Amino acid sequence: MKQVIRLLVIGAACLLLLLVTGCGSEEKQQGVKDSSWEEHVALAKGSTVRFYMYGGMNNVNDWIDNVVTPAVKEQYGVTIERVPMSAPVFMNKMLAEKSAGKAKGSIDLLWINGENFKNARKTDLLEGPVTQLLPNFKAYVNPDEASTDFGYPVEGYEAPYGRAQFVFEYDSVRTPKPPISFAALKEWVKENPGRFTYPSPPDFTGSAFIRQAFYAVTGGHTQYLGGFDQALYDANAPKLWAYLNEIAPYLWQEGRAYPKDPAFQATLFSRGEIDMMMAYHPTHAQNRILDGTYPESVRTFVMNEGSIYNTHFTAIPKNASNKSGALVVMNYLISPEAQLSKFSPKVWGDFPVLDMNKLPTDTAAQFAAVNLGVATLKPAELNAVAVPEIPSEWLEVLEKGWEKHVLKK
Repeated sequence: MKQVIRLLVIGAACLLLLLVTGCGSEEKQQGVKDSSWEEHVALAKGSTVRFYMYGGMNNVNDWIDNVVTPAVKEQYGVTIERVPMSAPVFMNKMLAEKSAGKAKGSIDLLWINGENFKNARKTDLLEGPVTQLLPNFKAYVNPDEASTDFGYPVEGYEAPYGRAQFVFEYDSVRTPKPPISFAALKEWVKENPGRFTYPSPPDFTGSAFIRQAFYAVTGGHTQYLGGFDQALYDANAPKLWAYLNEIAPYLWQEGRAYPKDPAFQATLFSRGEIDMMMAYHPTHAQNRILDGTYPESVRTFVMNEGSIYNTHFTAIPKNASNKSGALVVMNYLISPEAQLSKFSPKVWGDFPVLDMNKLPTDTAAQFAAVNLGVATLKPAELNAVAVPEIPSEWLEVLEKGWEKHVLKK
């Protein structure tokens, strides 16, 4: 009864504020921890959430616009305004707003992870912790699986959104037996000059490839999980440069140029100019088969040394104008309904972040029944070789090292 009375009082106050000032519900914000979930849902109704996210994937944009947005509107009365923007740009935007002392910023929700999340936390740009407020997080997510982001502690400041894993792609007609270790890949590249390449770091996929190679030629990832170690880098990085420089003369364009991004590399692959592609999305090949870009003979594989995975997240800026609405959208994105709808390669193919053991039996069966397509490795196959991303400090030095020791050779 007390809870009902409290909600009625809040609702009356908000109505009075609306009548007197004409303000929208974005103006009715409290600190997120000062309100219950029911109160946040009530405050969010009728509001607009400005969701800043990478806009370069049309299938993801379509999913947000045509699946998530109408569902959130129907269930919660919240409107999503998707704002396409790359992470470096929205990071600068948040920093500029903070420097200007802007208490109510222009961003309500972010798609974020890795180095950007770490930098946002270190500069106190994010609201949190928030995940303890989300019913779907508490009900369906294993908190241990979402406790770090590229080795950096999450501590409730972002909610998991999806999971990606690094795979290689090949045409089973052109390449019946692809190499499944980095040692074998080196020999294959030498035997098939001009038929292999990788995107130029700091492109995310190209950077992931050199981290995969780094793991393989230096004895695995475990030694790097404790954070950046200059002495360890000095001892092990030369092994990576030696490997990459050894294969460089046998790459596409004899290693004098590298694809600027995965999209360009995929074009080379689909045109038959190279025989292997790589992606940080396990269903990427199946996506391309479905849209007619790849032939149906394309398949994916992973290396014996492991396959890097990471989780991507959503977070709320500390100066967000509509924190209640952002929480509602954040919670919906980790609902079984939303996670299932994006799992199919026909939609996006983004892997779920839910603990299947926490789901009702019939819901878990729906996830198991999703047709991932002939080109996609089964989740059990991917899980068997999954290895985590190392702390983001390693990414920076490896990317800079590649530019110095490999690109300029």
